[in-house]
Amino acid sequence: MAEPRGVAGPRIAAVAVGLGTLLLVVAAIPFVRAYADSAERRPAADIGVGIDRAGCDPELIDPVRGAGVHVGPGTAEPYATRIRYDLVPPSSGPHFVVPAPAVRRFYTTRDRPAIEILVHNLEHGYTILWYVEPLVRDQTEVLRALARKLGDDRYGGRFVVAPWDPGYGEFPAGRPLALSHWGATAGYRQFCAAVSGAAVERFVLAHPPSDSPEPTGM
Repeated sequence: MAEPRGVAGPRIAAVAVGLGTLLLVVAAIPFVRAYADSAERRPAADIGVGIDRAGCDPELIDPVRGAGVHVGPGTAEPYATRIRYDLVPPSSGPHFVVPAPAVRRFYTTRDRPAIEILVHNLEHGYTILWYVEPLVRDQTEVLRALARKLGDDRYGGRFVVAPWDPGYGEFPAGRPLALSHWGATAGYRQFCAAVSGAAVERFVLAHPPSDSPEPTGM
């Protein structure tokens, strides 16, 4: 059947626009991968912005509680499936029985464990870099590179980057990133405005996995 007069032109134009968009996306992929690869090869301190541009607040020192306190399924409190933590983000507290697997270093909003699971990781000496996903969406690849770099055994192998759940409380305005660590005698937190490998590395080195309630836990 013949194409109705006046229809072929718009259809051809639409196809051309669609193909052009697809080609732009495909062409951009190598550049995104190259950027991620270059970040991966750099020292941790060189990933992201410099420490002077990180916008980090002074480190906070918190009292700790909840060591060895398990709640949720399989415990004496099976219905405690959501903990109201005193601090945002928590640097200690009651938690679920099983921590997140040691092989994971980076999570998104689609696959993140419950906050109560990650608090168990804190008890085992992990440092967690929490991020508010909508506010750092353009820094995702930098966060991934930082997770791989600081999750290496050279830094103790206990570092996780995970999205924060705002249902547990809001971060301060202009601070979409927060670090937390559960030390043996105190908890530690720090809020930052931008991803800075230098700032995160400094926090991780200051609070090693050995300074925790259960440093031998997995």
